[in-house]
Amino acid sequence: MTKTLLIRGGAIATLGDESHLLDGHGILIRDGLITDVAPLAELPSHADKVIDATGKLVLPGFINAHMHFYSTLVRGLGKAKPSTSFVQILEHLWWRLDKQLTLEDTYVSAMVPLIEAVRHGTTTLIDHHASPMAVRGSLGVIADAVTRVGLRASLCYEVSDRDGEEIAQEGIDENVAFIKHAQTDKSGKLAALFGLHAAFTLSDKTLEQAVAAAQGLDVGCHIHVAEAQVDQEHSLETYGKRVVERLHALGVLGEKTIAAHCVHIDANEIRLLAESGTAVVHNPQSNMNNAVGIADITAMMKAGVLVGLGTDAMTVNMREEMRVAVWAQHLQHGPDVGFVEALTTLLVNNATIANRSFRTPVGVLAAGHAGDVILVDYAPPTPLDESTFLGHMAFGVPHASVDTTICGGRVLMENKTLTLDVDEQEVAAKGRELAVKLWERF
Repeated sequence: MTKTLLIRGGAIATLGDESHLLDGHGILIRDGLITDVAPLAELPSHADKVIDATGKLVLPGFINAHMHFYSTLVRGLGKAKPSTSFVQILEHLWWRLDKQLTLEDTYVSAMVPLIEAVRHGTTTLIDHHASPMAVRGSLGVIADAVTRVGLRASLCYEVSDRDGEEIAQEGIDENVAFIKHAQTDKSGKLAALFGLHAAFTLSDKTLEQAVAAAQGLDVGCHIHVAEAQVDQEHSLETYGKRVVERLHALGVLGEKTIAAHCVHIDANEIRLLAESGTAVVHNPQSNMNNAVGIADITAMMKAGVLVGLGTDAMTVNMREEMRVAVWAQHLQHGPDVGFVEALTTLLVNNATIANRSFRTPVGVLAAGHAGDVILVDYAPPTPLDESTFLGHMAFGVPHASVDTTICGGRVLMENKTLTLDVDEQEVAAKGRELAVKLWERF
C-alpha cells in the first residue's frame, strides 16, 4: 500500500447523507484513510503516488450488502432438475451444490468474484457462506481470498438445521471462531456477522443458541427473511407467527442485523423491522430470477426501514443491480414511484449498513473514511451537478467503464489493468478444473 496517495481533479461525488459533487478538488489518502477532500490549491502537489482524475467521475467504492461467493462454480451447470417453485430451486440446485463444496472450492469460488468486483469498482462485500460438508475453516479460506485480492468483506456462515444437529453446531462454532478473528484483525478490512439460513430451516432451539452467541460477541445476524411465500406459510403453520414476528420474539432483529430479501412481509412486519432498526437488503435480480416477487422497498423506506442493496451473487456490478431495482419498483408501483428510493439503497444506505460492522467507515469520500475510491470513465453529455446526479447515475454511469479501483489506499486496478499479485487467468483456469470435479460429484 502506498503511504500517501493523491487523486487530483475529476468530478468528485462524495455520496453519504449530505452528498456533494465537487469540481477542482482532490482527495488525499494517507495510510489507507482519507485525510482530506479539498480544493486542489489546498492540497500538497506531491505524494508517494499521484493519480490524475481529469475527465473521470470519482466515487467511493461500491458496497454489495448481500453476496454468496460460494455459488461461483455453478455457472453453466445444467445438471439440476427443472424447478417450478422456490423450494425446488433450493432442493434441486443450491442444497445439492453446497454439500459438495470443499475448502479449495470455497477459496476459488471467492477469488473469482472478488477479482470481478475489482473490475466493477465494488470494494466492500457482505457475504453469506454455506458448505455443510466443509464447515470448519471455511470462513478463514474466504478471508484469505479477500486479503489476497485486497478488498473489504464481512463474512458469516449459514447456520441451518437442514443437515442435522451436528452440522448446525459446526456452523455456530465457525461463526463464533471467525467473529473473534475478525474482531482482532488489524487490517480493518475484515468484519463478521452471525449467519443464519432462513426461519423455515431453523428451530427455535438453534435460533436461541445462535442469538445468544451473537449477542455475547456484540454482532448482529445475517439471515434470509420471507424470500418466498413458503417461509411465511411454514412459520404460520408451525409457530403461529409470521416470520418477522417470530424472529423478533427470539431476539434476532436489531440494528446490527441484516434481513435479506423481505419480499413477502406485511405492514406489521415492516413496523417491527423499522422499530428494531434492522436493515433489509433488497436483491431484485435474484428475486425476479427465482420468480418469488418484488420487495416493496418503497413502502419499507416510507415506514423508516433502512433498506440496502445486494446481488445475492447474480453479479458484483452494483450499478447494474441498482438499475434493476429502479425498474422493479416502477413495474410494481408505476413509473413515477421508487426512483430515488432504489438509488438511495446503493448510494447512501449500503454505507450505513456496512458501517454497523466495520471499524473503519466506508462508502463516503470524507476525511476519516476508508480510502476506497473508484474512477469511472464518464464524459457527461448533459450538465452534471448535484441536481442531475441521480439521473446520470441511473442512465449514464452504469454504461461507463471503471478505470481505477482503490481499496484502503491500495491501487488494485489502474487504467483498467489489474495491479494485483494474482494471475486472473490462472484463477479462472483453476475454477474450470474444480468445476468439472464438482459437477461430477453433483
